[in-house]
Amino acid sequence: MKTLAIIPARGGSKRIPRKNIKEFLGKPIIAYSIEVALTSGLFDEVMVSTDDEEIASIAKQYGAKVPFLRNPDTANDYSTTMDVLNEVILDYKNKLNIDFKYVCCIYATAPLILTEHLIQGYELLTDSNYHSVYPIVSFGYPVWRGFRINEAGKTEMVWKEFIHTRSQDLEPVYHDAGQWYWYKTNEIKNTLFTDNSASIILSELDVQDIDNATDWKLAELKYELRLQSSK
Repeated sequence: MKTLAIIPARGGSKRIPRKNIKEFLGKPIIAYSIEVALTSGLFDEVMVSTDDEEIASIAKQYGAKVPFLRNPDTANDYSTTMDVLNEVILDYKNKLNIDFKYVCCIYATAPLILTEHLIQGYELLTDSNYHSVYPIVSFGYPVWRGFRINEAGKTEMVWKEFIHTRSQDLEPVYHDAGQWYWYKTNEIKNTLFTDNSASIILSELDVQDIDNATDWKLAELKYELRLQSSK
């Protein structure tokens, strides 16, 4: 086997209880990540890494595999994504004698993922010497015009040299879209963000971080808006 999709989905989400299987426009939100991975045709295996039996059952219902449950040590509030990925890869090797050359971590709460973007990421990774590839999106407002409150309680610009610079003349700055990360297992061990990473740029309509009820509603609105615009 060559390519593996890992969808991390622990049961102990705090800000939105049962977040990974909460209903999103008619079905559990994790179903969107599973279905995109399966329909992409990119993966030899699509698996969900979870410590939760209910999540495992729902994941299997939508076509993912759960060959083993996650260790409690990687299901707490302090475990990193990389801790989870490394555990999965090691379990496949030690328990099932399977190695993977390419892995894609797909977050369980990213219903705006598009198959075409996963394919673009895979092609960029496999056709190059990059160690990892992930999607990014530009900040909605130029960060160079940002403010802070100083120790005296006064508001000031962080970068005063740009006070008279037009917004359209400032360099674009991007942030992680928080959806998926392609990487080569022989190159990545400790971090997905290296000095040999590349990215594809997404539009704001295709990205929504989901940490609270407002974020959830915005994601649903964006999903429905995209459906309407595609008709």
